[in-house]
Amino acid sequence: MGIPREDGVFIRKMLEDTLDNKTDNKTADLFPEESLKEVVEAGVFYGRKKSKVNPKMRPYILANRGGIEIINLHKTLEKLLVTTDFVRESIKKGGLALLVGTEPSAIDIVDLAKEFEFPVVSNRWLGGTLTNFKIIFQRVNYLKKLRADMKAGVLDKYTKKERVGIEGEIKRLEELVGGLENLIRLPDFVLVIDPKINTTVIREAKRMKIPIVTFTNIDADPDDLDYFVPGNTKARKSVNWFLAKIKKAIEEGKAAQALNPVVKIEKAPVSEGAAVK
Repeated sequence: MGIPREDGVFIRKMLEDTLDNKTDNKTADLFPEESLKEVVEAGVFYGRKKSKVNPKMRPYILANRGGIEIINLHKTLEKLLVTTDFVRESIKKGGLALLVGTEPSAIDIVDLAKEFEFPVVSNRWLGGTLTNFKIIFQRVNYLKKLRADMKAGVLDKYTKKERVGIEGEIKRLEELVGGLENLIRLPDFVLVIDPKINTTVIREAKRMKIPIVTFTNIDADPDDLDYFVPGNTKARKSVNWFLAKIKKAIEEGKAAQALNPVVKIEKAPVSEGAAVK
């Protein structure tokens, strides 16, 4: 789902005017600080139409321009500080993060996961990933075994038809749980881009009492989120701004962990809820 054409035209015009100092007095008063230039350039302030805003998120709205609610970037940075503090401390203690970004705008979350060897969901969320973790863990291990067998030539003893079937099973499992190979236990927190379209993730994390970290627009319910940063979740540049801040917090957490290593007590696999199909 892309930004509506009329909304896109409006937001691009506002960005251009702001950066070229051509804004009228009302717009110029919104983000005059030089310290906000990076956030403005990333388009983080782009909110939602008034009819789509969750009433509980109104404290994070600064103004309305052309029917679009503009996010208060001062509030965004305040929430970012709290959120990155949590991420940094969790990683410092050896925390494991599960990253979730299923929209095209969040595609770069895969690179972040690979860099730190975190599990990631970039396609669709598989129901029961958290609440039926034991089954998911078994599926991941089965995928690893099939890959290892293929690499070692173990599958050569099967007929061509059987090998094609096994290769198809590997492909199916890769699509379902391929990004979860590093999910060796329940995560210490789940990081979600746009909780509004990932409601099942939020519901499962709450049920399992796993902290939720999100980059969210103003259409979500903040009561469901432990740590959230209000911003434009539909633009890749905006999401990447958030991911860059999270990356820095992770790096700082890992650096602190290296200086003061602690033993992380691993949580045992938990089985709860219906079986995964």
